[in-house]
Amino acid sequence: MTTRNECQDSGDEPAALLQPSRRRFLQSAAAAATVGAAPHLRADAQTPAAPAARVPDSVPPRPVTLTVNGRAYTLQLEPRVTLLDALREYAGLMGTKKGCDRGQCGACTVIVNGRRINSCLTLAVMHEGETITTVEGLASNGVLSPVQRAFIEHDAFQCGYCTPGQLCSATALLDEFRNGTASVVTADVRTRPARLSDDEIRERMSGNICRCGAYANIVAAIRAAHEGGGQAANVRSIVHRMTDHGNA
Repeated sequence: MTTRNECQDSGDEPAALLQPSRRRFLQSAAAAATVGAAPHLRADAQTPAAPAARVPDSVPPRPVTLTVNGRAYTLQLEPRVTLLDALREYAGLMGTKKGCDRGQCGACTVIVNGRRINSCLTLAVMHEGETITTVEGLASNGVLSPVQRAFIEHDAFQCGYCTPGQLCSATALLDEFRNGTASVVTADVRTRPARLSDDEIRERMSGNICRCGAYANIVAAIRAAHEGGGQAANVRSIVHRMTDHGNA
């Protein structure tokens, strides 16, 4: 005769078999992961190592002669040196500023053969035999140019970092206008602009950014220089005037 205890034991046994232990489950999962990763491990072991990248031989510097502000500079430059770095780091002309170094701000503007360019976007070796003018070359024999004088009279700068590029760009702008070069806002590009309006100035100076926001005074200064309001002045007299104004 089957006892009560025997009936209970026979009923519990299948339930125990259907509930594996936690240790057995973990062991099975680990074994499955190992089997699945084995083909990938063999493939990685059989993949040959990529050859080491060959470092290109450096090009030695060579003499490059640049004519800057009427003076010849013979510099030992690598072909990859930009005109901006050549002026600042090799020729010692620190007036030209490095702003974005990507041709977006205009702080590095210089004049090459009468044409304004971003010196950070061109190589120095490309300008041998050309005439380069930086902000240091705008004044002549201690006398400020009309554009420089107008910038001072109209307070066309604040921190002054962008000012060298602004001055070079404005100087070239006036020459371009006198030569009849049209701009995007010129009514008829087939004829010379009738006058140098504020819209013309803003468009032609759009490549030069002033982060201080002195745009209104910059436009006024260029207009004054164009109309003859920015007459040449002695550098010492201007500095003396600014010093007195600061002391007042």
